Amino acid sequence: MDIKDVLRKETILLNLVAMTKEAAIIEMAEQLVKANVVSDRDQFVEEIWKRERLSTTGIGEGVAIPHAKTNLVQTPTILFARSKQGVDYDSLDSEPAHLLFMIATPDNAADEHIKLLSKLATYLMKEQVKKDLLLAKNYQEVLSAFDIEERATTPTINENAMTILAVTGCATGIAHTYMAAEKLKEAADQLGVDIKVETNGSTGVENRLTKAEIDKAAGIIVAADIKVETDRFDGKPVVNASVADGIKNAKQLIEKILDGNARIHQPEDKANADEETQVSAGKQVYKHLLSGVSHMLPFVVGGGILIALAFLFDQIAGVPEDQLSMLGSYNDFARQLNTIGGAAFGFMLPVLAGYIAYSIADRPGLISGFAAGALASTGGAGFLGAIVGGFIAGYVILLLKSLFKGLPKSLDGIKVVLLYPVCGLLITGLLMLLVNVPLKHINTGMTDFLNNLNGTNAVMFGLLLGAMMAIDLGGPVNKAAYIFATGTLAATVTNGGSEVMAATMAAGMTPPLATSIATFLFKNKFTQAEREAGITNIVMGASFISEGAIPFAAADPLRMLPSFVVGSAVTGALVMFSGITSVAPHGGIFVIFLISKPLLYLLYITIGSVISALMIGALKKAR
Repeated sequence: MDIKDVLRKETILLNLVAMTKEAAIIEMAEQLVKANVVSDRDQFVEEIWKRERLSTTGIGEGVAIPHAKTNLVQTPTILFARSKQGVDYDSLDSEPAHLLFMIATPDNAADEHIKLLSKLATYLMKEQVKKDLLLAKNYQEVLSAFDIEERATTPTINENAMTILAVTGCATGIAHTYMAAEKLKEAADQLGVDIKVETNGSTGVENRLTKAEIDKAAGIIVAADIKVETDRFDGKPVVNASVADGIKNAKQLIEKILDGNARIHQPEDKANADEETQVSAGKQVYKHLLSGVSHMLPFVVGGGILIALAFLFDQIAGVPEDQLSMLGSYNDFARQLNTIGGAAFGFMLPVLAGYIAYSIADRPGLISGFAAGALASTGGAGFLGAIVGGFIAGYVILLLKSLFKGLPKSLDGIKVVLLYPVCGLLITGLLMLLVNVPLKHINTGMTDFLNNLNGTNAVMFGLLLGAMMAIDLGGPVNKAAYIFATGTLAATVTNGGSEVMAATMAAGMTPPLATSIATFLFKNKFTQAEREAGITNIVMGASFISEGAIPFAAADPLRMLPSFVVGSAVTGALVMFSGITSVAPHGGIFVIFLISKPLLYLLYITIGSVISALMIGALKKAR
């Protein structure tokens, strides 16, 4: 039995008067009595309420489907009622219901009741059906809403169906990478196209695109803030975007391919030249920097934590007072941990510079970049020198590619294995010897400044760091603060850790935890979906994944973002004021034993989160 067989002209109410759940049920039941479908209004209403007492039939997104199966009903019927002002229906998402369907079936209708309920719910999952029903002017237009949906969902056999591919990747490879993938899948489903998404996350490449899939695809979306493999897309329409665009504008990115507005991807050399003219310098620098940071982070995390464990073991095992200078390497096991961690941590600056250069000039840039990072490390230029060295190495290789472009094609192999490595290394090395001198002084000055921070200065710096971590939740400002913090950690990991790192991590944990507290304290100000996300954000916040707060900020930025900024700023200021240090660059509460004052640290995070939550409760309107 189809919907149009049980939805008749006399069971359509396009202007429902009722504004409450109780009144709406009575008004719809009365119409069923008038249509000779129900024999007794009051008894039928009671049957409807029996079902409502189990759980509301307000399924959310403006839809309610009250239903009853009883001998009071003459024939299977659906009544459709539309409310322009909305009915307070106690829906799952706390939103008013505008589209109400009352299903009435007789006792002897076998499983017709379930079939109608299931079919109707399936239709109403589609946005187009709901839009058409909201705009329908008469009975025929109501029916046509379902006719359109039926045609749209009729499967068509087409072996050459359009397929779009996508690649996502963010600097940390933890949250944005997978959020963008999900948004692209949702948008593709809405647009009726097939999509496969490759994620370049912290665990490596997952769901890798195959050559056969690339050859068949209508186009590829690269929503990434890091360097990903693009040579395989030569000759295919490609849309390049940031991972944030993949989250916020997934539908527009797909439509760009569908509309034929995507650029054809070109071989490396020409593509680089075109990119220089079409992408702003700031965006290029940001993308290259994040590529280096994303590859560096595992070395920082793994090596830094093992070094910290070496100090922790020595503290537990005991070190004589006259040997305290050996703390972290006094006992045999601690010494081994320190050696292993130090080996990994020592790669931090070369990897950072190497993959910045790789992002700029592809694989030929790696050797020059690694060397630049190593020279920055030994020359005292530190983290800042490695960043500058990575850019120098990358652009030196681009210059060499341009200079050697006129060489015969037969010498391509020699360019890769001889000319680029030797010339690139020589020029980059000489330039690094020059820039290391001023950068060493800058690096030393910055370290001295941080070491001498106390009192009001420390509080102000903590306020700034905390605000930066919350202002865009994983965006450029957040990443700038985090990258700066990891740089300070490089110089302090063997001396007890960095106050800046501790403040930055605490401030980044605050926004998602604040949403958890706010959704618990002020339930009436959030939808059911938001309340569920609030529960999830307990884990996200505890894990130092600030991006868990993004859906809340996106839904209500004018109220949520100021609340996040204030709470995170307070947390950062308190941590800096108390001189709490961290030797771990990530991990949240899961590395709490690597924080110098763990209980005070947790207290400060809680204080900042509660302040944010209370601000959210004060600013946000009830739903």
